[in-house]
Amino acid sequence: MLFSLILASASHLMEAKDITFEQAIKELEDIVRKLESGQVDLESAIKDYERGNQLRTICEQKLNDAKLKVETIIKNQDGSVTTKETNYA
Repeated sequence: MLFSLILASASHLMEAKDITFEQAIKELEDIVRKLESGQVDLESAIKDYERGNQLRTICEQKLNDAKLKVETIIKNQDGSVTTKETNYA
């Protein structure tokens, strides 16, 4: 059982890099609609719930990562404006 959880966590971490925030939200919304419809058998509902929880974690991780990055606006001597990414991680 523990081995399965470790493998699932490793798979989840790899997938978090492969899916965008928008894709994760879309899939999560689809799962919520499906579960709310009540037209899902118990086994599918459990799998969908587990997937939804994975997607929630991915979204939270991506939002936390985004909070750590801020663009600094720099006004150059010639008056032009550029941005520089600042990472607070």
